[in-house]
Amino acid sequence: MTDMSYLDGNMLDGPLRELFAVDLSPATGRCESCGRVGPVAGLHVFSHAPGLVGRCPSCEQVMLRLVRAPDRAWLDLRGSTFLQVPMPLDEPYAR
Repeated sequence: MTDMSYLDGNMLDGPLRELFAVDLSPATGRCESCGRVGPVAGLHVFSHAPGLVGRCPSCEQVMLRLVRAPDRAWLDLRGSTFLQVPMPLDEPYAR
């Protein structure tokens, strides 16, 4: 990988908040490539491409891609084996 500067995963909070009703910064994911488990806020985020690319801080493989258009968004999590999202206890889901 070339030596490009990146932002930390906290910068994904605003764009992902547009898609989800909860803050995903503390959400935990596992890298499909190396197995590292860590928060979305720990990803290395590159914004040099169309959209945002979140890479694993250990092996630099892509874990997340987010592309936004005026009327839609594309979220690709193929580089993650799971995304565990903490949910507030005071707002149970509808049954």
